[in-house]
Amino acid sequence: MKRIVEIVPARPGWYARWQLAPDATRCYPVSLWALLEEADGTGREVVGMDCIGQWPGADDNEAGGEFVRYLYQTPDSGKPDDIEPPTTVELRDGAPRLQPMTAP
Repeated sequence: MKRIVEIVPARPGWYARWQLAPDATRCYPVSLWALLEEADGTGREVVGMDCIGQWPGADDNEAGGEFVRYLYQTPDSGKPDDIEPPTTVELRDGAPRLQPMTAP
């Protein structure tokens, strides 16, 4: 089992790209980076969690999606073409539901 050594927020411009079909990908902004290591203190790795709570190797990632890579685009160069609109969590009847986020 791995343990979390450190968690840091991701800077703007980092995205996680997921393959949904042979010709379809989707990007989500990375929210945080986690430094993981094996229980014996060896085998460290950094994993990014995206804004909808997915990370490579998680059991509850979006169905059918395979992690492709992390990518960085400077904020002034725009967002990836395949970015998913950001979402917010709305609580209704005690159950979280993802809702599209509207611009202020």
